[in-house]
Amino acid sequence: MTYKTSIGLNENVVAALCYIGFWFTGILFLLIERQNKFVRFHAMQSVLVFIPLALIVFLIGWIPYFGWVLADFAGFLSLFLLLAFVIMAYRGAKFKVPIVGKYAYDSVYKNK
Repeated sequence: MTYKTSIGLNENVVAALCYIGFWFTGILFLLIERQNKFVRFHAMQSVLVFIPLALIVFLIGWIPYFGWVLADFAGFLSLFLLLAFVIMAYRGAKFKVPIVGKYAYDSVYKNK
């Protein structure tokens, strides 16, 4: 069963879009989508995964001599994660990344 979001798109499409722009689209959809918990979960998880990952890649790049090579490999890892997350979100999976996934799930689905 598919559900619509406040912007009028299918929730699987919007959940996949939460990951497309790394953490930026995650923040964007956290601000836009207020009702659909599935989309909010994926947006929160995108923010919690990709902000620390972006900081790590940035800091690795500053290591003298070979840091840029390591940053490239970390960047490829980020792109691989992005592609995997987009595919799984589009298929409707509510997968939880270890550590941050539980926090994202609890913050969205638990009633406060």
